[in-house]
Amino acid sequence: MLTDALKDQIREIHQQLKSNLTNYQPRPGQNKMVAEIANTLAGSYHSYDRTLLVEAGTGTGKSLAYLMAAIPFALKQKKTLVIATATVALQEQLVQKDLPFFLKHSGLKFEFCLVKGRQRYACVEKIRQQLQQPDLLPLFQSTAPAALLQQLLTNWQQRHWLGDRDSLKEPVADEHWYAIASDPAHCSKANSVHHHCPFHLARAEIEGSTVLVVNHALLLADLDAGSQILPEPADCIYVIDEAHHLPDSGRDFFSAHAPLSFPAQYLEKLKKTTQQLAGVLPQHGAMTEVLKLDELATDFLKQLKPVQHQIELNQQSWFAKEPHYRFADAVLPETFASYADQLAELSGKALSCVEKLQQFLSEATTEHKVATKLVLPLQFELTAIEHRFEQQSELWRLYSVPQQKHVNQARWVAMDRDNQLYSAYASPLSVSFLLDDLLFSQAFATVLCSATLTTLNSFDYIKQELGLTQHPGVQTLKVDSPFDYQNKASLLLPKMQTDPGSDAFTDELIDKLPKYLDKKAGNLLLFASYWQMQKVVEALRAEGWSFLVQGEASRQSLLELHGMKVKAGEGSILCGTQSFSEGLDLPGALLTNLVITKLPFAVPSSPLEEALSEAITKKGGNPFLQMTVPATARKLVQACGRLLRQEQDHGRIVILDRRLVTKTYGKAMLKALPPFSQTIED
Repeated sequence: MLTDALKDQIREIHQQLKSNLTNYQPRPGQNKMVAEIANTLAGSYHSYDRTLLVEAGTGTGKSLAYLMAAIPFALKQKKTLVIATATVALQEQLVQKDLPFFLKHSGLKFEFCLVKGRQRYACVEKIRQQLQQPDLLPLFQSTAPAALLQQLLTNWQQRHWLGDRDSLKEPVADEHWYAIASDPAHCSKANSVHHHCPFHLARAEIEGSTVLVVNHALLLADLDAGSQILPEPADCIYVIDEAHHLPDSGRDFFSAHAPLSFPAQYLEKLKKTTQQLAGVLPQHGAMTEVLKLDELATDFLKQLKPVQHQIELNQQSWFAKEPHYRFADAVLPETFASYADQLAELSGKALSCVEKLQQFLSEATTEHKVATKLVLPLQFELTAIEHRFEQQSELWRLYSVPQQKHVNQARWVAMDRDNQLYSAYASPLSVSFLLDDLLFSQAFATVLCSATLTTLNSFDYIKQELGLTQHPGVQTLKVDSPFDYQNKASLLLPKMQTDPGSDAFTDELIDKLPKYLDKKAGNLLLFASYWQMQKVVEALRAEGWSFLVQGEASRQSLLELHGMKVKAGEGSILCGTQSFSEGLDLPGALLTNLVITKLPFAVPSSPLEEALSEAITKKGGNPFLQMTVPATARKLVQACGRLLRQEQDHGRIVILDRRLVTKTYGKAMLKALPPFSQTIED
C-alpha cells in the first residue's frame, strides 16, 4: 500500500515544482493522475497486476505527473523507471526539459539517460580506419567521402558532436551513415580500441540510471531479446507514453519481409566472400564454418527456386492491378507452403554460421593474427549476408505457422515494377498476446498514457488491442484537459452541397475554402489525401493564395518559415496530411485557424488493412464499425488537438465534412471531441 511517508514526499515535491513553474495554474486533473499512478504502483488496487490506462487531455501536465508519482517510488523500491515514447519530439522534451527540471527542483538525487538503438551511433574506430586506409572499404568510397569522415572525427574529438545521428548539426544520408554506424561485428567492446566509441559510452550510462527513456521499438526489441539492454521487466516500472501507438509499433516490430529475388551480382559476391574467408581465417574450426556456410547458402537458394518460379508463373494475374498480391486468409500457395519449413531451417542455420564466422574474425583481429586491413572488408560483407539471412529466417518462420483454421497473420508478395524484383511479407494481425506475454505479465508495474487512449469515450478498444481484457487489476482513468474549450475555441461545420466521397467534393473545397482561411493569421489546413491536397493547392495558388505545403520542403523548414511569417504579421497557411495532425506543436498565434477538409478515414488498400478487415468479417463483425470508425475517431481528436496547446491559446476549427452530423458514427465522433462551442449550419 501507499505509505504516508511516500504520500508526504510526493506532496512536498509537488509544492517545490509548483513554486518553480512559470505561470503555474492549479490542475486538479494532474493531481488525480499523480494519485492514481502512485496507488497503482503501490499495489493498492491489486497485489501483482499493477496496470493503469490513463487518457490525459492536452495541458494536463502528464509528463510531470508520472515523474512525480513514479520516480520517488522507483527510488524507494530500487526499481528502474523506463519511459517509452513513440516520437523523437517527446523523447527530446523529456530528456532536455522535463527531467532536468524535475531533477533540479524535486530535491531527489537520481540519474537519467536516453537509450537509443545501436544503429543510431557511429563507430569512431570505423571512421579512423577509413581515413587511414582510403582503399580499405572500396564499396563505401563514394558514399562516405574523406571530407565527411574527417569533419565527423574532428567534431567528435573536440566534443562538438556526441557521436550519434540525432546530434548531427547537418544530416547525413543513409548510405553515408551505414558506412560508419556501430554494429556488433565491427564495434565490439572486447576490443579495447572500441571502449570509447559513442555506443559503448552511451550504454555505460544505463548502469546507475534510475530513469531510462526509450522508444517503443527499442523496448519491444529488448523484451523480445530477453532484456539484453534494459533491466528485467520484474525490476522495471514502465510508463508507455503515446500508448495509442503501441499496437501498431508491435505489429511493425513483429512483422517480417525478405527479398525473393537475388541478382547475379549478389550470388557472385557471396561466393567470393566465402573464398576470401577461407584464405584469411587461421583457425581450424573457421574453415568448417566457411564450408558449411557455402553449402547452406547453395541449398537455400536451390530450395527457393520453386517459390520464385511460382511467382513468375502468376506474375500477370497477381500484379495486374496492384504492385502487391495478398494471400486471402493467409493461406499460402502450395509451393510456398511446401518449402516454408525447409527454408526456415536452412536460413536459420546459415544465420548461426555467419554469427560464428563474425566471432572468428573478431578474435583474429583482437589477437593480431590477421591484419585489420584484411578483416574489415570481410566483416562488412558478412554483416550484409547476416542481414539477408535474418530477413529470410524471420519471414519463413512466420510462413511456417499454420493459418487455415485460426488466421492471425497477413501475408503478401510485392513486386518492384522497375527492377522486376519480388519480396514477401508477413505481419501479425494482433500483437495482444505478445505484448501481454513479454510486457504486461512480466512487469512490476505498467502505466500507459496518451491524449487519445479512448475510442468514442471507451477504453474497451485499446484494452483489446493491448491484450489487457483479462487482466484482473487493470485500472482506467480519464483526465479532462484544463483548457476552457467552450470559451477559447469554436467548432464550425459549414453547409456543404457535396458528399466527401463524391468527385465533385474537391471542386467544392476549391470554391469554399477561401471563405474559411485567414490570410493574416496562423492557419493549418489538413487533408485526408495527398492527391486532394495537391489539387486544391494548385487551384487556389492560381487565384493568388500562398501556401506552405508538406512535401515541398522538410517539415522543420516549413515550421520555421511558418513561424517567421506569423511573427512578422504576414499570416501563413500550412498544409499537410495525416502526419501533420499529430505531434505538431503550434502554440499561440502560430495556429488560430484550423481547417479539416475531410474525416481522416484510412482507405483499406494496404494488404495488412485488407487482412484485418477480412478477419473481422470472417468472425461475423463489421470492419467499418469495429476498425475504421474507431481509428478515424482517434485521428480526428488528435487533429483537433492541434489548436489549443496552452491555456491562453484560442481559435477556431472548421470541419468541411458533413458526415459528422448526417451519419450515426459521425455524431458519436462529434460527441467524443472536447466541448468546443459548436455552430452547425443548416
